[in-house]
Amino acid sequence: QVQLVESGGGLVQAGGSLRLSCAASGNIFSINAMGWFRQAPGKQRELVASITRVGTTNYADSVKGRFTISRDNAKNMVYLQMNSLKPEDTAVYYCHALAGPYPYWGQGTQVTVSS
Repeated sequence: QVQLVESGGGLVQAGGSLRLSCAASGNIFSINAMGWFRQAPGKQRELVASITRVGTTNYADSVKGRFTISRDNAKNMVYLQMNSLKPEDTAVYYCHALAGPYPYWGQGTQVTVSS
């Protein structure tokens, strides 16, 4: 089992920045990839960014150049630095971990970007 706890969401004006953090605990040695997904009201959950254990990253086209995912394996943390935020980035952001074939999710943190 893996537990994930997110923090760092909030309300920000368009053009502003936020940093999300996700703390992993439990069977962390089984985790290979971690990432962030988001879900806006009435929309499907979508991948925002992911990072493998060795640091290979992947981003949704909509956030490339604005968001940066990073990982601290020693602290069992993954971060999402979000810059130049837009109202369309408003969503609940979920931390995700893939441990073998099993996905794990955090409880989600709300990010609201006002115009």
